[in-house]
Amino acid sequence: MSDSALESVTPTPQPSFGGDVVIEANALTKAFSEEVIALQGASFQIKKGSFISLVGPSGCGKSTLLRLAAGLIDRTSGSIRVHGEEVNEPRTDIGMMFQKPTLLEWRTAVENVLLPNEIKGTIDDAARRRAIEALHLVGLKEFEFHFPRQLSGGMQQRVALARLLQTGADILLLDEPFGALDEFTRERLNIELMRIVDDTPTTSLFVTHNIAEAIFLADEVMVMTPRPGKLARIVDVPFERPRSLELQLTPEFNAIESEVRDLLGSYV
Repeated sequence: MSDSALESVTPTPQPSFGGDVVIEANALTKAFSEEVIALQGASFQIKKGSFISLVGPSGCGKSTLLRLAAGLIDRTSGSIRVHGEEVNEPRTDIGMMFQKPTLLEWRTAVENVLLPNEIKGTIDDAARRRAIEALHLVGLKEFEFHFPRQLSGGMQQRVALARLLQTGADILLLDEPFGALDEFTRERLNIELMRIVDDTPTTSLFVTHNIAEAIFLADEVMVMTPRPGKLARIVDVPFERPRSLELQLTPEFNAIESEVRDLLGSYV
């Protein structure tokens, strides 16, 4: 693979959240072949307690970046560190949620939420109580013992979110978790997700194709270029929390949405 194909981009200046850096990448690159460079020279810092949205065209390396941070795939060059340690394998302090809920059809909601404990061999009364509490937290009180076939698509995603919280991970990686849902359900889950992450000591990296969703949830929006995916810019989102859906109707919100849209358009 040629050096020019893998040259790094200039790191984007980072705003300060205060607190410690949780995830740090330096010239992070992933190539699946000489022709397919998914991610090229990404450099960034994510601070503790922040919520970062990642947007960009299809195939620009957004999901690849999440998988690198999760330790699910190996980088080609550069580095990515979590809590100061190089990521070389999956970590227990990182939880990941995907577009599909991937629930086990023969298990009830609470049994699906307990799956991380079962894998670790840590199922006990305390774990069961936490699983019930997690389901209540995502708005599924009275549905704890329903099977996936008895739940709507949005409710199944709530179970998947509860399972993510059950891991106890302080870093949440969310790969288009609401992408397959209708707009109304998606908006409701955005509000639920914001409430949950605001009430828990978590750091979140959220991939989406929906620009308004990205801005509404985030402290910052990382904008990616088409493949080979590079980090084009980090856009600050200055709105206070908690936020309501009415925020999306304000001129200030629309100005940021236009900025992100123009950035994406300039690379298409």
